[in-house]
Amino acid sequence: MCRGLTVDCDFAIAKRQAGPMKVRIAISPGASTPDPTTLGALIDGLEGHGFDTIWLSDVPMGPMVDPLLGLAFAASRTTRLKLGANVVPFGRSPFVLAKELAQLDQLSNGRLLLSLVPGLDQPGERAALTIGRRHRGHALDELIPLLRRWWDGETVDYDGETFQCTGLSLPARPVQQPLEIWLGGVGPAAIDRSGRLSDGWLGANLTPSEAGIATRRILEIADAAGRDIDPEHFGLSIPYSRTPLSPEVMVAMRARRPDGELAGILPVGCDALRRLLGELVDEGLSKFVLRPLGPIDEWNEELDWLADTVLDLQS
Repeated sequence: MCRGLTVDCDFAIAKRQAGPMKVRIAISPGASTPDPTTLGALIDGLEGHGFDTIWLSDVPMGPMVDPLLGLAFAASRTTRLKLGANVVPFGRSPFVLAKELAQLDQLSNGRLLLSLVPGLDQPGERAALTIGRRHRGHALDELIPLLRRWWDGETVDYDGETFQCTGLSLPARPVQQPLEIWLGGVGPAAIDRSGRLSDGWLGANLTPSEAGIATRRILEIADAAGRDIDPEHFGLSIPYSRTPLSPEVMVAMRARRPDGELAGILPVGCDALRRLLGELVDEGLSKFVLRPLGPIDEWNEELDWLADTVLDLQS
């Protein structure tokens, strides 16, 4: 059991519960392959327990399910669960992508949550996505306004570096008006882009202090650009483990940090996970995607543990 852990942890939780922010907790299957029985058990369990969101990430060169396909599957099994997607937009026509996302929002009755990501730049990825040597950040700069115009119902004439069209209007519009676009990334250019163009930010591999700095910087950039970003639209993807990790997994995780430091990034056990969430809330973040390190064969037990560990923090 993970309730009533330590004085410090209980104090942080009480402080969060007294605050105004709406904390939401999503679960990601991580590196799981798209087995329909296992994925179905995860979706049904999340809906049954009352978690806010299932979150699927686009890894073009990996075995994980494409988020648009996986979330369509999830939409057909649920009525309440939100559907979160990290989508790599390259390799798809911007118009087709806009239509697919609008229709997924329609099929789920307005439950789609969207984050656009540039990909991992794995070997072969650029060729597979037909990116070539194009700057992925600049392509996002071009794409995001186009998506918004189509979802607003505009007829678009456009002659850009990556896409051209004349008199093109979308035959489907999202239920959500607007359908928000979140971004990720932690480098200076990504932070600047989030401030200039996004409706929210979902980071990864950051300590609470670093995530707080990024959040405040994005808000400053948005303000300078004459934009408003909801202060509750900031979150973090968090890898976790119920038990101590093998040396091999630790080496792989350290490779994702320039300094190799995992303190404050990778919680192991219920106490550490609750404490990390409290520290992140203190830094102004309130949306969290928890992803287990390693595939889960039996989601019922994992979701029972997660529900006991963190679900009371959701407000």
